[in-house]
Amino acid sequence: MPLSWNEIKDRALTFSREWAGESREHAEDRSFWDGFFNVFGVTRRRVASFQEPVKKLGGAQGFIDLFWKGELIVEHKSRGKSLDKAYSQALDYFAGLAERDLPKRVLVSDFERIRLYELETGEQHEFPLAELHRHVGRFAFIAGYSTQKLAPEDPVNRRAAERMGRLHDALKAGGFTGHALEVLLVRLLFCLFAEDTGIFQPRKAFQDWVENRTAPDGGDLGPLLARFFQVLDTPESQRGHALDEQLAAFPYVNGKLFEERLPIADFDRATREALLDACALDWSQISPAIFGALFQSIMDAKARRNLGAHYTSERNILKLIRPLFLDELRAEFEKVKGNRSRLFEFHKKLRGLTFLDPACGCGNFLVVAYRELRLLELDVLRASRDTGGQRDLDTHWFTKLDVDQFHGIEIEEFPAQIAQVALWLTDHQMNLKVSEEFGLYFARIPLRTSPHIVHGNALRMDWNDVLPAERCSYVMGNPPFVGAKFLDDAQRADVAAVFAEIDNAGLLDFVAAWYVQAARYISPLPRAGEGSGVRVAFVSTNSICQGEQVGVLWSWLLARGMKIQFAHRTFQWSNEARGVAAVHCVIVGFGAQDRGDKRIFDYEDIRGEPRVLEARNINAYLVDAADVLLPNRSQPICPVPAIGIGNKPIDGGNYLFTAEQRDQFLQREPGAAPWFRRWLGSDEFINGWERWCLWLGDCPPATLRQMPEVMRRIEAVRNFRLASKSAPTRKLAGQATRFHVENIPHQPYLVVPKVSSERRLLIPIGFMQPDTLCSDLVFIVRDASLVHFGVLSSTLHMAWVRAVCGRLESRYRYSAGIVYNNFPWPVDATDTQRAAIETAAQGVLNARAQFPQSSLADLYDPLTMPPALVKAHQALDRAVDAAYVPSGGKKSWASDAERVAFLFELYQRLTSLLPGAGPARKAGRPRAAGSASRL
Repeated sequence: MPLSWNEIKDRALTFSREWAGESREHAEDRSFWDGFFNVFGVTRRRVASFQEPVKKLGGAQGFIDLFWKGELIVEHKSRGKSLDKAYSQALDYFAGLAERDLPKRVLVSDFERIRLYELETGEQHEFPLAELHRHVGRFAFIAGYSTQKLAPEDPVNRRAAERMGRLHDALKAGGFTGHALEVLLVRLLFCLFAEDTGIFQPRKAFQDWVENRTAPDGGDLGPLLARFFQVLDTPESQRGHALDEQLAAFPYVNGKLFEERLPIADFDRATREALLDACALDWSQISPAIFGALFQSIMDAKARRNLGAHYTSERNILKLIRPLFLDELRAEFEKVKGNRSRLFEFHKKLRGLTFLDPACGCGNFLVVAYRELRLLELDVLRASRDTGGQRDLDTHWFTKLDVDQFHGIEIEEFPAQIAQVALWLTDHQMNLKVSEEFGLYFARIPLRTSPHIVHGNALRMDWNDVLPAERCSYVMGNPPFVGAKFLDDAQRADVAAVFAEIDNAGLLDFVAAWYVQAARYISPLPRAGEGSGVRVAFVSTNSICQGEQVGVLWSWLLARGMKIQFAHRTFQWSNEARGVAAVHCVIVGFGAQDRGDKRIFDYEDIRGEPRVLEARNINAYLVDAADVLLPNRSQPICPVPAIGIGNKPIDGGNYLFTAEQRDQFLQREPGAAPWFRRWLGSDEFINGWERWCLWLGDCPPATLRQMPEVMRRIEAVRNFRLASKSAPTRKLAGQATRFHVENIPHQPYLVVPKVSSERRLLIPIGFMQPDTLCSDLVFIVRDASLVHFGVLSSTLHMAWVRAVCGRLESRYRYSAGIVYNNFPWPVDATDTQRAAIETAAQGVLNARAQFPQSSLADLYDPLTMPPALVKAHQALDRAVDAAYVPSGGKKSWASDAERVAFLFELYQRLTSLLPGAGPARKAGRPRAAGSASRL
């Protein structure tokens, strides 16, 4: 065990006095440096050699005064000699060293002065030997202390994973695979970390053992590793007396990490070198919060090409754990930190908290949560000391938090193993911080407590078997993102039992199963208000809070008494790593108990930082409004024109043409020209692409028979429909000139794309003439006026769209039943206000007309939107907002969250007037609105 800082300082003072005024010659260097290392409680012979032979730069033979592989080169001169020259001489030796043996520091001295070069940071420190006791902290690495400077994006994380990947590949190529390989890699990970953080003494003890006690060809490394693991699993008191001295110096680890007996791995020279290359890194600086997932990715060669694409950044994890528990605990600490007795009780409370991640993967949520709690505990210990507590406390007594407070469920075995080790690594890193703070070395070796990570299927098991709900404080995590339509057979089987009592559960994404399981866990009785105080928070794709899934999932959750306690509205979940695909996510914090401190984190820029809003109630759409669930309506709730889909040919593509294909067809059949119509889907409408449709529904039979090319198309459509497996489609074969769905206006109409990019601030909407036909990829609003166009083109309507529409990947998926038919229009607007909307809407059309060569995609791209169009929409927004003022709206809104909260209030009022709606219910109670009618 390393000495305390007080002991080291006392030894340093004695050492510097012993050597003060001495002018020793080269022959005395050994005694000096033996004494120097002894200051830090380390036997120099165990870590560093004298007069190490090496080829210098230029090829000449040289001898390093003192060499500690991977750590330190010392060059010593007589009193008064140049330390600059000594430093240059030390650098000359680097050319003859293996890359993994290159030191991190150079130390030069002349018995009177000491100068230390930190090669990784470029820092240089010089002081008189007499002041060594004041600078011992710079040599913490000798004593076994490790200064923690963890950075999530530090390249060391990636380099470490890549080197473990090479070791994995080498072992696998030799036939060592499966469970045994996974366990071996996890054990080696622990050993690499242990030798760089003081668990193994001295530093690099494991690397030294591999280099000096195994053959260079690697032939004996497998059996010796098996023996090594057996020693780590054996208490010191039970080891044989004849055990090799170097092996006996390694501590008993316990924790069952080394308990299982594995097959012997076959190493060769290459695999031994791969292990030594991994040893050369400084593993004390890895971040277990992300390294686990990086480590897991090495098991998949394809995943490794995008190494880093599979971990969750600490920044995103903190978005969940801060509002779930950390902010509240920090606030409580600030209140009690000046009171010793209350501080003591708060510390006991921290020890009593328990956490469950039911989809824990490699444990990154648990790791970050544990790290943050340990940092809070460190502040508690500082405050206890500052309020008159014991100054020289036993760290084993006053550090209460431990890894056994953390529980996880993981369906794959290897990540479950990584999660357990990652928590142990985090524990030791935090113990080192305590050691640095109080000058007493603190390591929980042997491991006496373990995280409770269960290898199992969270959707097939009772979570109470992992952690009884009455003992649980928080449930958290990031369950899998899989859309309802993309579930494999095993996943469908998993959710079948979970969703058994939920109507229309086939619409739900995979992640919804964890919400249902969590609700049953914390509220086993299906009655509101009878659940436990456990708080839950999950990261999810935003689909479960938008579109049809909301009514399916949240009607069940709300009926079971769940209350949303905080929420991050849609933001972009990305990790700034290579190959990462951005996903639009939400974080929902909920529980069976209502809370008065509800918060909504709203993102004006989904890639930026949120604005925090206090909320009275957070509904399933993550806005401050009553618990209203929007039904899929067949008619609008307000007196506005109906919306419908465009045409659906079911023609096998025989009636659809590009411009070039149309021209080629007309060369063969010029008589068909009158029967071609422009054809629009979402893509053609937004991007201005030209497509054409051969519309034959109105063509007289005699005319058709005079066009043989057209007749061939009709026959092809007939045969296509007859070959269908669908009976209704086969029935359509008898009317091959007609579409399956026909929506053909005879006057101008509005086009609303079904799918539009989320990058746009607005969905491009526009009028179209009746000579153009639309596909079923757009909606059509007949009899629409400039007022309808203006309201649908406003920021207020777009806020509603973003809040309630479904998504196709991350793009907006407009719907008739959820978005349009439930939208509360400004029914109380005055004639003057309607006229203002008409004028502003025409201004938008006029601004578009200034750019006839630009598509709607060009005009509404946030980077290329013309200033004239921006101003026109700003004027339109002012006019639309003003039209809502008589209904209780505002003339301006601070955010989408405020806009949508108002629209939900208006929605409640309007739907309460519909036939069969019944009285409006209070906020916080789920309700279903009645059917629509014209007002």
